[in-house]
This record gives sequence, structure tokens and C-alpha cells, in this order.
Amino acid sequence: MRSPSELANDIGVQYYETRLGVYDEMVTTEHKVLPYWQHFVNALETMGSEEIEHRRREAQRLLRENGVTYNVYGDTQKLTRPWRLDPIPLLISSEEWTVIEAGLKQRARLLDLILKDIYGEQNLLKKGLLPMELVFAHQGFLHPCQGTLQNQPIQLTIYSANLVRGAKGRFWVLDDRAQAPSGFGYALENRTVMTRVLPDILRDTQVHRLSGFFKGLSKGLANIALHNKENPRIVVLTPGPFNETYFEHAYLAAYLGYTLVQGDDLTVRDGHVWLKSLEGLQHVDVILRRVDDSFCDPLELRIDSRLGVTGLLEAVRRGNVAIANPLGSSVLENPALLAFLPKLARYFLNEDLLLPSVATWWCGQQRERDFVLQNLEHLDIKQINRRQDTSFLAGNTLSAAQKDALRAAILAKPHLYVGQEQVTPSTVPSFISHRIQPRTAVLRNFVVANGEDYLVMPGGLTRVAQDKDDVAVSNQAGGISKDTWVLAAEPSQAPSVLVQPNRLFLLDAVTEPLTSRAADHLFWVGRYLERTEAVARLLRTALLKYQDMLEFKDTIDSVALAALLHSLTHVTMTYPGFVNGPPESLEHPQDELLSLAKDGHRPGSLAANIQAFVQSAYNIRDLWSQDTWRSVDNIQYRWKLRVVNGEIVIEQLQSYLDDLITGVVAFSGLTSETMTREAGWLMLGSGRRLERALALIALLRATLVQRYDTAVQNQVLEAVLFSTDSLTIYQRRYRSFMELSAVLELLLLDETHPRSVAYQLRLLSEHISALPRDRSKRKLSEEERLIIKAYTDLRLSNIVDLLKISDDEGIYTQLEQLLADTTKLLWGIADTIAQAYFSHSQTSQLMTANIPPEDEP
Repeated sequence: MRSPSELANDIGVQYYETRLGVYDEMVTTEHKVLPYWQHFVNALETMGSEEIEHRRREAQRLLRENGVTYNVYGDTQKLTRPWRLDPIPLLISSEEWTVIEAGLKQRARLLDLILKDIYGEQNLLKKGLLPMELVFAHQGFLHPCQGTLQNQPIQLTIYSANLVRGAKGRFWVLDDRAQAPSGFGYALENRTVMTRVLPDILRDTQVHRLSGFFKGLSKGLANIALHNKENPRIVVLTPGPFNETYFEHAYLAAYLGYTLVQGDDLTVRDGHVWLKSLEGLQHVDVILRRVDDSFCDPLELRIDSRLGVTGLLEAVRRGNVAIANPLGSSVLENPALLAFLPKLARYFLNEDLLLPSVATWWCGQQRERDFVLQNLEHLDIKQINRRQDTSFLAGNTLSAAQKDALRAAILAKPHLYVGQEQVTPSTVPSFISHRIQPRTAVLRNFVVANGEDYLVMPGGLTRVAQDKDDVAVSNQAGGISKDTWVLAAEPSQAPSVLVQPNRLFLLDAVTEPLTSRAADHLFWVGRYLERTEAVARLLRTALLKYQDMLEFKDTIDSVALAALLHSLTHVTMTYPGFVNGPPESLEHPQDELLSLAKDGHRPGSLAANIQAFVQSAYNIRDLWSQDTWRSVDNIQYRWKLRVVNGEIVIEQLQSYLDDLITGVVAFSGLTSETMTREAGWLMLGSGRRLERALALIALLRATLVQRYDTAVQNQVLEAVLFSTDSLTIYQRRYRSFMELSAVLELLLLDETHPRSVAYQLRLLSEHISALPRDRSKRKLSEEERLIIKAYTDLRLSNIVDLLKISDDEGIYTQLEQLLADTTKLLWGIADTIAQAYFSHSQTSQLMTANIPPEDEP
């Protein structure tokens, strides 16, 4: 058998350099590959570095297409950072996993007992087993939550621990996560991607599957429901799309079949929690929260919170809603608690800790404080209340002045500080820059209550440092994730997350309610999608006409191009543009056209519309299928890569516009084929029909309302038909004749043509009539009245009358009046829909109306 160095050479590495005094997960102290790694190392050797790099890139592509991100606080340039996955997993043997699993279960049981006591009888404080300062000085202890825990076998539903392996090969718990543990959604996504990029190796390696854990999670959440246990309504409470792990919130909600909600989506009435939906208020039984404790109820906790639900704690107190984990659970994340866990394990369980914590000294005790002060340079110093700016201070990196300042701070408030042993985590093999290199690693494991016991995820989320000299591992600092493979003694089956009934019977379908917030975003996804398509088609038409002008140098082409450029500014509302801009912009439109294509900071531009479309879609990420989201990503990624960030010339833009339009059509087709015809479909469709009608009317007002010479009119008519994807059907109906009345008949009044105004109004009327509302009131809603008037006025119009014009007039006055009136009614419909269905939103969506300035026709 060849040495690791020789194997490394075959996969593009000069040598695999382990560090002195640091345990490596793959290589023993004798510099031999551990037996349970051997099969995987042989597979890497067979692949070679180029193939591993190919699969790494494939993994990143899949993650990007699936919208897997980790938001970075304070990074204004890249708020959403792509999730990074190393193709080499962390392997854990079945024998070692047995010990880890037992230790995690024991630790979860212990913390659950501590939580019950702290918010219950407080015997630990009364007997002196926990110092009062340790508990009451910690921000995680919430006085209003005292006595709110319900009478259930297990309170701590979800628990997570960060593990590191020390130099001697033993696992230590670095810290506990009990407030709203994150990461298990990312762990599942990592595994899903790994099954795509390393299917052969994963298939040949007996790796425990993860789906059983999520089945247990679903069961565990249902178990804590205080009422309606057979079919509880469970929601996932998220702070929103700007939270660092928002992807995971949406991903879990979609995977488990729960409704993703923000604080504004919930309300408390009569001591119960209700979900605000288009169908009305829906009772909520269980909340899986991803909002920090103190932000959950602005009435009794943080009054400045805009993320929580007013009165939530009172609903908990009355026993009308269950929360996982209970409010106040963050008290268990106090690092000072680690110093007392061995004693508490013997007190509660009569057992020693199977997974010990990193050695911790709480400075609230004299002897421990003296030890910490005398050994600052050998310890990591933490405050018991976590801060966002720093997690700990490494004593060996501090200057003399910094050490003096730290000593003074500890002496001033000793109970707020702990000292911890400096542990250098083990290293794991990672594929960095085409080479297998060791990187420091931290393993995050997950535990969920499953009845009266706990279930441990057979795997977890491994994170590694980006640089070889980094000891600390942090996602915020650019850490890389790994899949974690727990090897089984025999192949494991793949249980479904769905509960299987014991007998055959017909299940009643459960329709998850559509929240007002989600309806709002669906409405605007439809609008921004149509705005993007309309602008892309018109911009492409203008480019074609510009090429004709350059090629044929015909005056008629120049006049027609000017009309199209004017219409482009009116439709996009990017004034002054070609309307009031410099005269030479009509002769040399390249810069303005490129600006309309790539300037994301310019409202109305293609880049800005695409950005707004993607942001609205991202806000309801849980509602889209994977294929649909890939379509969203494709639209944004290609346009950003090729146009926004690319150095392009005007000649390249047309092909990119072709591809963009194809992407938009693909998204439309996917939603049409995958969305059930329920409230969400109605909102998406209403937004699309409303915006398509507005965009088409804006185009007609900017072009066909004008009076042209016959030759110019023919070119303008053809351009308008091409821009609205109607040229082929027009030619099929009317052959080669270009007639204004026929074009208006097709684009304005033909209800069989999916691109006509009448078609949009008819569908919009149907959608509005089908929207959920109180049917007991036998009168039309405001939006119904407005759409009926707009639709009726259009149908009663007569093309001959609309085109009546005197010799001295330059515009078709009656046509302009009809289009202006219809525009006003459509914007009225948009406002009334917003008031009726989206009034809860704290921030409303904004879009400039398609209304030209008063001095323009």
C-alpha cells in the first residue's frame, strides 16, 4: 500500500501535511490512512484532481441554482453569500458514532432538565448548585417566561452542539445551541448535493441516511401540540429574507410542508395565535421559531422588536400554542454553564458526562477567577452574553495593554466572564486549490425530541476554516461546509419524511393557507416578470431597427427608430432618456440602450426589474419547486454574468435578450404547469395580467396614438407587433397588409389573443372574482367594480370611432382617452387589491406607474 503522500500526488497534491500536535481525521500518528477512510481515499486516487475539481464545481452550480445562500451581516456588497461545499466529506466510524450519539442524547436530556428547573421550581438556585448571578445576569434568562413551560415530558425539542476533537483524539463540546439551532437544513442540502456529485462513492459507502431525522423532527413538533394533536397547524417563524440563514428557513418549511411566516403574518386574539391568510384567520398550534427569544414578543420582551408577535407570550402562558424551542431557552447557551454540567449530570442523572465540555472556569468564583487572571495568555476569554462583533478573545494574541484592560474588565464584573482552555481542533482533508490539504474543523450535531426520548441526526454540518493557519471556524468569516458521513455496519434504508398510515384509507388533502405577505410577493413576482419581458422585447425591437438604420441609412428607418426609442423611455419611465435627453442620443443611442440593459441602480431598467423580480421570488422561496427556482436563478445569473458584470458592446445585446426572453417564458411555463389553481396562482396571475395590460397600453400610447406618414406607420406597426410577439398571428390573419385598425383590433380588443388588452382584462376579472373574500356580502368589491368598468368600457369601444381624426390633429384623441382611462382604472385595481389583501405589510412594494409626464402624449 502506498503512503498518503504518494496517494496525494495522484490527486494533485505534493503532500498531505499534517500538523504537529494536531489530530487529523484521515491520517494516524504513524502517517497511515485510517481503515474506514481507505475506500474513500482509493476512490479519490482513481478520480484524480481534475475530476475532483469538476465535481466541486458541479456542487457549487447545484447550490447556486437551488438558491442556497448564507447572508452576511455588515457586508453591503454581497449580502447573500453563496453557500460553499467541499466535495470531501468528514467520515466517522460506526463505533465512534455510537459514543457520540449516546453523549448527545445524554446532554440533551440534561439541558432539558436544567431548563425545566430554571423556569420552574428553581431548585438548582435554591440548593446552590447554580449561582444566581450566573443565571440572572445572563441575557438569555427572561423573567416574563418564568412559569410558562407546559406540562410535557420534554421541553427542549431541538438541540445542537458544536464538537471539536482535541489533540488526543477525543471529542469535546465547544458550546451548546438551544435557542433556535440552525444548520440541519444546510446539512440536508449538502447531502442532497453530494448524492448528485459523488453518487458512485456514496452508493458504495455504507452511509447512514438523514431522512429519518427529519421524520423524527416532524413527529416531535406534532407531539408538542397542546391541542389538535392529530393534525396540528405548524408554522416556521423567520425573521425574514435578510436573516443570515433565511434559505434554511424556507427550505425546511418547504421540505416539511409547513407555512413559512414572519411576525406580521401572525396575530394574537383571545389568547390564541392566528395566521393571517387570504382565506381569513387560521389557528396555529405549533411554532418552529427561528427568531431569537427576546425578539418574539414586543409586548413583554424587547419593545423595539419588529420581528415578533405582540401577545405571543400570553398565548404560551395560557397553554394555547407550543413553541420549539420554548421562549427563554437561550439561557442554556451561557458558556459559564459548561463549568457546572459535570456536577449537574451527577445530580440529575447520576451519571458522568459522556461528552465532556471544553474546560471552562467561571470568573464569578474566587478561585476560578484567580486562575483565569493568572493564565490569560493560555486561555480563551468569553463574555457570558454573546456579542456579534466577537465571540472570544484569544489570550495569546493580546498585547500587554490589552491584557491589562481585560483584567480590569474581569475584576470589575467577574460574573460576566469565563476562561476556556485553548483547544486546537482536529484537521480534516479538504480540497483547496486543486490540492488535498488539512483544515481545522468543527462538527455541529443535531438532536430532536422524539416522544419521550431524543433522536440524533446520523451526521451533521461540518465547517472548516478557509485558510490553513486559521484555528477559528466561522460562516461569517467565509468558512466552508462539508457533508458528514456516519458509516453504518450495514446498508441503511431510506425512510420517507412522510408518515405512512398503518391502514389503507383516503386522506383528506390539507391546503396550507397563503399568508398576506406571500400573496403580496406573488403578486409582484407576476408584475416584475411581465415588466421584464415587455422591456426586453421592446429593447430587442429597438436594436433590430437600429441595425436596419445603420445598414440601409433610410430616413424612414430613422424616424421609426426615433418613435421606438421614445416609446422605450415612456414604457420604462427612465426619463429623460430619449424623450428629454440630448438630441444626439437619438442618433447615437448605444450608451442609453446599454444603460437600460445593465444599470441595476436605475429604476425601470432591465437589470433593476430582474433584481426586483428575483428579490420578490426569494422572499417566498418556500413556495417554488426546485425546477422553478432554477429558472429564477437562470434568469438572474446569466443576465448578471453576461450583461451587468460583463464588458459588452451593443452588438452582443440582442442574443442576450433572446436568451432572457426564453428564460422568462420558461418560468411562465413552469409556474403554469406546477402551481395548483389556488389563491397563490390567482395572485401571481393577477399581477401578470395587470402588468401586461399596463405595459401594452403604455406601448400603444407611446406609438400608435401618434399620427404618422403611411411608410413610417407601417414600420411602427410592424415593430409594435414584433415587440408584442404578435407579428406571426397578424400576418396569418391579414397577410402582408399593415393596417392600424387591424393592429388595434388584434392588440386591443381580440379576447382570443393572449397578448391583447382585452384578454388580460378578462382573465384579471376572473382572477379577482375568484379571490377569497366574504361571500356573505352580496355586493361587489371595489376591485370587482373597477375591473368590470375597465373591461366593459373596452368592449363597448369601436375601432372606427377611436381612429376618427381631423386633418390638423396629430394624435388619435379618443384612442388616447380610452387608453388613459383604462390605465387609471388598472392602477386603481392595483391599489384596492393591495389594501384588501396586503394591508398588513410594513413596507409596500413600489413601482412607478406607466403614466407619461403631463406635457407628453
